[in-house]
Amino acid sequence: MDVDHTSKAEVQFNKVPVEFSGKGTEFFGIWIVNVLLSIVTLGIYSAWATVRTKSYFYGNTKLDSHAFSYLAKPLQILKGRLMAIAFFVAYSLVTSFFPIAGLFFSIALVFLFPWIIVQGLRFDSRMTSYRNVRFNFHGTYGKAFVTFILLPIVGMLTVYLAMPWVMKKMNEFVLSNTSYGEQRLSTYIETKQYYLAALMVLVVTVIGVAAIIAIVFAAVGGLDPAAFVGLSTAAQIAGGLVYFSLIFLVSAIFKVKIRNHVFNSSEFEDLAKFRSNMSVLPYFMLISTNFLAIICSLGLAYPWAAIRTARYFANSTQAKISNKADAIIDTNGDHKSSFGDEAADAFDIGVSAI
Repeated sequence: MDVDHTSKAEVQFNKVPVEFSGKGTEFFGIWIVNVLLSIVTLGIYSAWATVRTKSYFYGNTKLDSHAFSYLAKPLQILKGRLMAIAFFVAYSLVTSFFPIAGLFFSIALVFLFPWIIVQGLRFDSRMTSYRNVRFNFHGTYGKAFVTFILLPIVGMLTVYLAMPWVMKKMNEFVLSNTSYGEQRLSTYIETKQYYLAALMVLVVTVIGVAAIIAIVFAAVGGLDPAAFVGLSTAAQIAGGLVYFSLIFLVSAIFKVKIRNHVFNSSEFEDLAKFRSNMSVLPYFMLISTNFLAIICSLGLAYPWAAIRTARYFANSTQAKISNKADAIIDTNGDHKSSFGDEAADAFDIGVSAI
């Protein structure tokens, strides 16, 4: 076992394995039961399905041979989900039948979204534990409003030139407000890394689009509209595959570059350090084959794809844990409501640092 001696002599970091032991056959059994019972119960069982799924993935993810735990209870999820659905239905009815009132409702939602984001992140964090110590999230409404409402407006006003910086600020908000017990996460992510990733995506996109156009023109022999209509089925399928491949490639580039940078630039000081060594081509092949398998199997390959993805992330992650890990104290109490988390899902607000 490698030992990393830091400038503080009393702190030693030991390299520990990150493992994922889930199996496709096991998760398929859980997943198919979740789907069937959720359908039979008109969605009520989905709360239990969420807990079973997260518990399975958390329980099969181990750091230094210790598994993570998901602590939420199904009734917590169900109550939050029902509240979120009721709120969403009310919003839909008001905007449909009372347009003027709906306008004010929509404006109010703009101010509500940051609260939903913060509550969702806080609930997810507090429901996650490692070695009987919970994570926590300390972000405030004010900073969330600036980060997720005002900064995106700045990004749009700059014709998206500032958007990489905006994305960096969003990730920074999530990371810097995360804690494990009483230990806050320190992050040193750099804006230039986001611009480099965005530039790579732009270059690959331009080259890919140019290649697609060149292939189509070569296939139809010019600009004759009738030729486009008569484009063979094989050529259409080939064009579609190239199109989706381009989407997966640029997604892989950005995901890999940003995840590696975030992991390599964040740590729980004197407690844990992380490294990510994801590569673009393997990850591109992973998400591409997952997509094809799910489509060709009419969704039945989803459990297999989810297990493959979780295992790849674990295998691409390294960690070093200090000898102070056992001294971490759990200072978090229970967080009873999952309304923010479920409302975020209802309104399709996805926030993640990686």
